[in-house]
Amino acid sequence: MTAVQTPPPPLPVRGRSATRALSPMLTRLAEEQATGVLVREHGTLYLAEGCVVHAESPLAPGLDVLLTAHGTLATTAWQWAAARTPGPLQAAELLLECGLLPAGALELCHLDALYDAGYFALAPSSAPGRFRYDRAPRIGPLPSVPVVALERETLRRRMLLHRLWPDPAADSAPLIRADPAATAPVTSRQRAVLDRVDGVRTATAIARNLGRQAFHTLVDVRRLAAAGHLGPVTAPPPPPPLPPVTDPDIALLKRLRDALEAL
Repeated sequence: MTAVQTPPPPLPVRGRSATRALSPMLTRLAEEQATGVLVREHGTLYLAEGCVVHAESPLAPGLDVLLTAHGTLATTAWQWAAARTPGPLQAAELLLECGLLPAGALELCHLDALYDAGYFALAPSSAPGRFRYDRAPRIGPLPSVPVVALERETLRRRMLLHRLWPDPAADSAPLIRADPAATAPVTSRQRAVLDRVDGVRTATAIARNLGRQAFHTLVDVRRLAAAGHLGPVTAPPPPPPLPPVTDPDIALLKRLRDALEAL
């Protein structure tokens, strides 16, 4: 499979003016300094006094994966904290309080996970978001992010992916290696991604397997697609339609039915 040149599609944003158009509801909540949970089609944003304190998405590895995948934290330590707290943010704060995690490493992983999940949570959606207000503001020791900063970074990431390779099909479809294979060199990071391309895994599944941020894996995937190393698995063509039933066919079926009834 070789890379197919496609005309650049428009950037997946609703307007050209400012990042405020990414989520009008989120902008309004920031202006209200609202506290609560905004649930969108591809992820969830947790707000405290109008700032984003946490983000989750099924398309992005969570804080637990980023902390434990490369030895920053033992998996057993995370499991211990998770069993004693209602959510990943509280588990991280418990580990911080107990001295099991350096503050700098935790803050870095927390921001990485927030921006990563936030990118997917702010993706264009086919359904409106839902916000649940929480009357008890909760500002923990981990840093929060202004809404405008998250939206600005999300738009920057969209534009980066578009420049690397304008076809977004490889972002969500199962990936397959090109045949014949491209000869362009790959970096060690890209090689790790390419080694996990098996026709089943998607880019986000590869990110979870590697313990890396999903967006960074999308960058590698788009570069590999642009170089002709991989592409999305295409859906099989639909089966041809059945031929129309004609009058002779109906007559034949009637004779067969009459013969079966006579037995």
